[in-house]
Amino acid sequence: MTRTKVYVPRETSAVSVGADDVAIAIARQSKQRGTDIQLVRNGSWGASWLEPLVEVEVDNKRIAYGNVAAADVGNLFDAGFLEGGEHASRLGPIDEIPYLIGQDRWTFFRCGLIEPLSIDGYRATSGFAALERGFEIGAQAVIDAVKESGLRGRGGAGFPTGIKWQTVADTDADQKYVACNADEGDSGTFSDRMLMEGDPFCLLEGMALAGFATGASKGYIYLRSEYPLTHRILTKAIDTARDAGWLGNDIQGSGFDFDIEIHLGAGSYVCGEETAMLESLEGKKGLVRSKPPLPAISGLFGRPTVVNNVVTLASVPNVVRLGGEMYANFGMDRSKGTLAFQLAGNVKRGGLVEKGFGITVRELIEDFGGGTATGRPVKAVQVGGPLGAYLPETQLDTPLDYEAFAAIGAMIGHGGIVVFDDTANMAQQARFSMEFCAIESCGKCTPCRIGSTRGVEVIDRLIAGENREENYDLLMELCDTMEGASLCAMGGMTPYPVRSVLKYFAEDFAPRGG
Repeated sequence: MTRTKVYVPRETSAVSVGADDVAIAIARQSKQRGTDIQLVRNGSWGASWLEPLVEVEVDNKRIAYGNVAAADVGNLFDAGFLEGGEHASRLGPIDEIPYLIGQDRWTFFRCGLIEPLSIDGYRATSGFAALERGFEIGAQAVIDAVKESGLRGRGGAGFPTGIKWQTVADTDADQKYVACNADEGDSGTFSDRMLMEGDPFCLLEGMALAGFATGASKGYIYLRSEYPLTHRILTKAIDTARDAGWLGNDIQGSGFDFDIEIHLGAGSYVCGEETAMLESLEGKKGLVRSKPPLPAISGLFGRPTVVNNVVTLASVPNVVRLGGEMYANFGMDRSKGTLAFQLAGNVKRGGLVEKGFGITVRELIEDFGGGTATGRPVKAVQVGGPLGAYLPETQLDTPLDYEAFAAIGAMIGHGGIVVFDDTANMAQQARFSMEFCAIESCGKCTPCRIGSTRGVEVIDRLIAGENREENYDLLMELCDTMEGASLCAMGGMTPYPVRSVLKYFAEDFAPRGG
């Protein structure tokens, strides 16, 4: 007799709203009723607003039920849940949910689909086919495919990935490294975590391809300590891949050696900057290094190092398997391919949306996000994390494109989108930006360390209505100094959100009652 498959996500956001309790309740109900089920703990599809999102496989269709609580499970079984029965939480087939079918799933196509730690499930969905193809076509052909794709770093800087890999490959050294930056610390971002929890082998394959292409034999994943479930899943995935011969010495008889270790960060935001991350990996304090030399030439332990973030590396297997041209067909201008945009803040339908570049902020918020959760008008949207500018409503039709955003003094960064309605006090948001920098600065350079502290004080005086013109001029001077003289983006980009508030939301600095 065929066992009925029931899918319950084992992913941080789903678990945070009771997915583990739902899984236990389903297992208990099944046992009590004498039904035979196979409980699969999959990753998340990214529709966070529907979590816990439970699915049951009926006639080769996966029927979804949204926002399931443990207390609902008995009623679900009474309603014929295992046969896809009608219930208030029934959403229908998972592949007919508009939020999901309107996306361009390139990197995240397995997330939610497979059991993350099943290497057989990964192989059945083209897993490791790209690495096998890499062995056939050779290292330079892999780099050429990445160049052709136009893939740029998804961690924020947007540097062309193929050029970085070519630099590492062309630099002679007895040892090279691949360092995956999984220190996902921007506000409103969770795509790295969702990928690592929902499709960890894809990241491992991407890192192995980077190692093969550049001549690196060792990889490190720098993972933020605030992701304990991710850590457990990744650790098991690495062990499983190693046991199956996809990591370690002489991978699948190819003669290529590559292995991966996880390094846990200690909560420093600035270690998301590549050189501070490398310092931390070396066991030192996470301080930003001066450039040059670039990490691609002298990185970890002074050796050539590929430094990419999770989504960048996880995008590569399909680029190699399907061809760079196919990936480049998504997007616009110099912003090729897809990005996993993450909707958060005051939005009705929060979650992950993978789309080609060129979609507008408004389309994401209205078509996918459903507008604000409060139903009030959008006042501001911060794109790109705590260092990103606050966009006013008039800029929401800007296409999500690296150059288009740079033209309005903004950045796409890691793709986090945080929505604020018309009750938000933007002066307080400007203050938060400076305070965040003051708290998280590594302290190495004066403009960032001192400028941010003084910036909080000046903004407080502006909010209080003291000497408005003098304090406004002083704040602009501080922003100029931080932007032009800081060692890294921590201090150099903190002025972005502050300037945008001063430009578009100046009325929020008016003293109360005046």
